[in-house]
Amino acid sequence: MNGTDTAETGQGGAGRRETGAGTRRARVRRAIRAASRPGPWQRGPLLASLALLLGLLMLLHAKIPNRGLGNLGSLVESFLPWFGLFVPLLLAGALWRRSAAAVVALLLPVVVWLNLFGGLLGDKSHPGGDLTLAEQNVNADNPDPAGTARDLAASGAQALALVELTPHATPLYEKGLAKAYPYHTVQGTVGLWSKLPLSDTRPIDIMDYGPLAATKPADKKLAANRALRTTVATDHGPLTVYVAHLGSVRVNPRAGFWTASRNIGVRALGKAVAADPSERVVLLGDLNGTTDDRALAGLTARMHSAQDAAGDGFGFSWPAGFPVVRTDQILVRGVRPEKAWVLPATRSDHLPVAAAISW
Repeated sequence: MNGTDTAETGQGGAGRRETGAGTRRARVRRAIRAASRPGPWQRGPLLASLALLLGLLMLLHAKIPNRGLGNLGSLVESFLPWFGLFVPLLLAGALWRRSAAAVVALLLPVVVWLNLFGGLLGDKSHPGGDLTLAEQNVNADNPDPAGTARDLAASGAQALALVELTPHATPLYEKGLAKAYPYHTVQGTVGLWSKLPLSDTRPIDIMDYGPLAATKPADKKLAANRALRTTVATDHGPLTVYVAHLGSVRVNPRAGFWTASRNIGVRALGKAVAADPSERVVLLGDLNGTTDDRALAGLTARMHSAQDAAGDGFGFSWPAGFPVVRTDQILVRGVRPEKAWVLPATRSDHLPVAAAISW
């Protein structure tokens, strides 16, 4: 009996020693894992890198080249406000990874985005205004021109610019707007309806700009004309108004962001506005580009956006169902925007835009 007890006791001691050694080994392994586990400043290096790249992209967007890259710079600038959506996505990833480095890195894109667009988040409008203007690309395939005319007449604007008119739809707009707007001019595919007298109206060639422009017959030019200049007689003096529909832009695999036709129009229209001696000038139209796009500098360097100066928010106008960009612009020179806003949808694929201005 004593021998057996002694043997059992010896085995129990060995078991305890093994258990103790196993516990020590487990503790060592846990200590090694804890020491090798990255801290909050070492976690999420990919997220931190992406956050820094996002901030640099927005900060240095003007340095992104257009040539050789399918106008990549203009494409990025057209949708630049939407890059801010990556911030909450990266923040969610940083919090999930508990990465302090990624959270801190996100300060760069946040600060850059707020510097670029923070001023658009508030309402900068003021009461009053001497004249209200509105513009819409009414869409060549609009299924209800008469209804669109009624909706736009109800806006109360003293001057209304329409672009993308067609020979079929123009008489319907003329009929629907005749009562509210006794004065109007149509030059090809663009027109201006006004409650005040118009004078000195002429087309502006923005599609056949260059040495070959003079070789095209005048009647063919006018039929497809996409810009005009006229003078509105107001109680405060003459106001020069340009209405324009710049050439379309396209995104395709071969050409990238194709803007050749639009850019030709920018140069022609910019030259006309620069040479215009008028003290007060307004440009209404679908410019097929945003004011952030460097390609529109020929216009935005000489005029400023009513939406940027006196709007509430970004004022996106296209596509009407879910607007993501503002291609419909009201640019001014020599007058003060008091308010700028987007009007309710009509049957067009663009939303109408409006602005109130003062002298």
